[in-house]
Amino acid sequence: MKPAPFDYVRPDRLADAVAALAAPESKVMAGGQSLVPLLSMRLASPSLVVDINGLPGLDAITVTSGGVQVGALARHTAVLESPEVARVQPLVPMALAHVAHATVRNRGTTVGSLVHADSAAEMPVVLSLLGGSIEVSGPAGRRTIAASELFVGPLESSVAPDEIALSAFFPALPPGAGVAFDEIARRHGDYALVGAAALVEGERIRVGYLSVSDVPTVVDLTGVPAADRAEAALEQLDPTGDIHATAAYRRTLVRVLTDRVVAAATANAQGGTP
Repeated sequence: MKPAPFDYVRPDRLADAVAALAAPESKVMAGGQSLVPLLSMRLASPSLVVDINGLPGLDAITVTSGGVQVGALARHTAVLESPEVARVQPLVPMALAHVAHATVRNRGTTVGSLVHADSAAEMPVVLSLLGGSIEVSGPAGRRTIAASELFVGPLESSVAPDEIALSAFFPALPPGAGVAFDEIARRHGDYALVGAAALVEGERIRVGYLSVSDVPTVVDLTGVPAADRAEAALEQLDPTGDIHATAAYRRTLVRVLTDRVVAAATANAQGGTP
């Protein structure tokens, strides 16, 4: 199918982009890897597409001892291949390696994936597990949205229609902590049937899940005996079935991946390879 007709603008100033978004039924386009398929299938029919690729400075990746700030136009590949990102927060490239295929990663943006808020995607669960945030700009100025308040429903974020996401912040991995990521899909690059990421900090154990609920879900497994972790996680999850996998199969995958990522993150914390 072809998209329904829409107007298109490519501002070179943030203020102009925000002003353009005041038009009813307008949409922001960065990498376009989520939006363009929706347009082509006519699942989205905006009156105006605001292309932010002309805005300067939004492709920056800033790494400090405190964490990684990814600009809205930074492509997945640039973040994935950054040794500084891997050094400060290795969970980010671990998860990005599972994002779709190289052609999608070369064009798609990490911030765009977050705002798209697909609970089957890798980066929303990473931001949730790490307690990250995004910065947005709109008519009322700039604000920061914590990951815990960002994902509010299926393909729904708390970014207002007239706001533009400027960057995402992933906190650094604390000293002595470990992380791991794994997912099971029909083919590498497909959406995961179930995915999991783990963060182990001393006795504290947290695991985030994708493709299990309507929003990325993080479960605290601190203090739970190793043999009981998977069932403890399932008590807080409600996997559903669809054409890709039954609910029972997803529950099985949760059991497998919970034990796998916690073991890998523990090894990572101890200096091993996850």
